[in-house]
Amino acid sequence: MRGFMRFLILGLVLLGLAIPAYAKKKVVIAGSTTVLPIAQKAAEIFMNNKGEADISVRGGGSGVGIASLIDGTCDIADSSRPIKDTELDKAVANGRSPKAHVIAMDGICVVVHPNNPIVELTKKQIKDIYTGKISNWKQVGGPDQKIVVVSRDTASGTFEAFGELVLKGERVRADALMQASNQAVVSTVSKTPAAIGYVGLGYLTSSVKAVEVDGVKPSKENVLTGKYPIARPLFMYTDGNPKGLVKEFIDFILSQEGQKLVEEQGFVGLK
Repeated sequence: MRGFMRFLILGLVLLGLAIPAYAKKKVVIAGSTTVLPIAQKAAEIFMNNKGEADISVRGGGSGVGIASLIDGTCDIADSSRPIKDTELDKAVANGRSPKAHVIAMDGICVVVHPNNPIVELTKKQIKDIYTGKISNWKQVGGPDQKIVVVSRDTASGTFEAFGELVLKGERVRADALMQASNQAVVSTVSKTPAAIGYVGLGYLTSSVKAVEVDGVKPSKENVLTGKYPIARPLFMYTDGNPKGLVKEFIDFILSQEGQKLVEEQGFVGLK
């Protein structure tokens, strides 16, 4: 009898230990490296407040996130651009119904090396630099140096937004250095005196210099008022109207506390 009681007690203890692990509700978030710091910080705070939540966050780019949502391998897709018609068609074919949630605003900042004397460029000049019509800094009032063009890669929502807002559909020059993340762009430009790049507002650091575009500084106020000409919304996509823990997380992002986290990460809150 004593042996049986020990066995029973041990079984109950092990069961008690196992229950919390099985009770964890997992949410997978994937996509835009621009939205990544918002998602990571929000997930950290959300999990601290809600013990049963297990939220996994990874980057990969907006296209990767949306593809994961379509394939059913993530619950929330971070994106720094709207979903494409071709992606929407694939989603419908897979029985998915992507729903967009605007969670913040962002300005795409054009950055140069801190030692570059250029402080302002027009959208047309930026376009001409990225499409190859301008190839030397002296053509825009700078030093006699060949411009090193740094761009995001094609999986990036920032690349898509920049292409739409600045390049107007034209292709980036063939010799551009394509980077997989905002941080990689900052790192490359900071180490290359003749470089130019573009990053989300939340990635600005003292290691690069943001130039004015058409005479307007890339700031939170100018993005929110619409004065800054290279601004875009940031999205989280769900499969249909979110439910359960996914809905709670989206609601948290859009709450006053969540929007404060957006601001703390260097982006522009909606409230």
